[in-house]
Amino acid sequence: MPRRAFSFKLLALSFWLTANCQPPSPAEKAVHAEEVEVDQGGHERRASEGHPGCRREPAPIPIGYDTAVGTLEEEVLILSEDRTDGRRFNSATDAEILNADVADSYFHRTMQILRARGLADTPVHAEIAYKTSDPEAWFVVAGLDEVAFLFDGIDVEVRAVPEGTICRPHEPILTLSGPYGAFAEHETALLGLLCQASGVATGAARCRLAAGEKPVVSFGARRMHPAVTPMIERAAYLGGCDMVAVDLIVGRLGIPATGTTPHALVLLLGSTEEAARAFDEVVEPGVPRTIIIDTFDDEKFGALIAARAIPDSIYAIRMDTPGNRRGDFLDLMREVRWELDRNGFEHVKIFGSGGIDVDYILHLNPVCDAYGVGGAIADAPMVDYSMDIVEVGGEDRSKRGKRGGRKRLLKLRDGTRAVLPASTPAPEGATDALVPLGQMYSPPPAMDTLRQRVLDQLDTGDFAL
Repeated sequence: MPRRAFSFKLLALSFWLTANCQPPSPAEKAVHAEEVEVDQGGHERRASEGHPGCRREPAPIPIGYDTAVGTLEEEVLILSEDRTDGRRFNSATDAEILNADVADSYFHRTMQILRARGLADTPVHAEIAYKTSDPEAWFVVAGLDEVAFLFDGIDVEVRAVPEGTICRPHEPILTLSGPYGAFAEHETALLGLLCQASGVATGAARCRLAAGEKPVVSFGARRMHPAVTPMIERAAYLGGCDMVAVDLIVGRLGIPATGTTPHALVLLLGSTEEAARAFDEVVEPGVPRTIIIDTFDDEKFGALIAARAIPDSIYAIRMDTPGNRRGDFLDLMREVRWELDRNGFEHVKIFGSGGIDVDYILHLNPVCDAYGVGGAIADAPMVDYSMDIVEVGGEDRSKRGKRGGRKRLLKLRDGTRAVLPASTPAPEGATDALVPLGQMYSPPPAMDTLRQRVLDQLDTGDFAL
């Protein structure tokens, strides 16, 4: 389709959407597993399925990726999913997540059985915690913003620790109370949202702790599926990174982004010197001039080439030396530092990247001034939370190997926390550490506030690497 024609078509579709679509009410966002309709082809569908912003009467046949386009409404739905000739990226849409289409199949079958037995609305109390035999383990809770969206409008009481809280094993970081059928099929998404984001935030916090006051920049977006780039960068910043590398996050979350120069720029322009000068001439002055120096040159000579090319504006040189040529990276950095200093470039910083992790940061700290960290943050081990039912119909009921019964996570007067059975009186001055999730995100807290919460806890010295 010609670009101009496509633009006019999108304009027409936007007018149609304005006239026919309204924001979904909380009730429409909830997944009502018991409400099942049969379409004209004899297929079952949930009443809540379909484009979440459109109210349609009567409900049309569900539209799949291979459905032929026959009406304007169908075309709107397909365009809204960014489909092209039936192809799309391998990531779930918002609607598929909200409709629990991403749930493990055994949850769907469980609800099928419970509905058949009339038990779908059995009241339960469930808790999410991280279990490990290491009492000194710690992790940063992240991902609660998406959990709040997932449960918005669902008739379940959800309470959680504030996002950015650093927790210990066996502390219930989130609880759910309500009819099991209201959230059973969301367990898969719920844990996925929390486990990965918490892992990324914890990886960032560990790097932050290792680096001390030295800047840490998240370089990990390219190591993971681009569909989750915003989640990774948000969690990395929340965990303590000073900046991220993807500009999308600036507009969406207000998180500062930065960048250096890639090897590609040097390769295309032919030299470190030309790349440094081009960057300085073209890119706005507020962007720090951090120049990659090891594309063609020995590191100490490359550093001098970059510094001499833009002596008045250069901020740092970036060392990304391949592992098979790196040797002792610390010794190599010392050599570069020596050459810069003796040639009058004491102000030029050294920025290290390439396979940087906590151990590398601790090793390089004597010389390196800043770090770009990729996989150690983006691909950090996820926090292996589990969700356990501990009460059914008001009665204690827990599986083997779990600490049974409803619990309270209390914040004590001295600032520490304690986990107690719900029936145990709270110590004097203790307060509940879990607060209603919806309350925390109405409106959502600023990202700087969440990040500072993590930094303040790291500064206590209570958390070791």
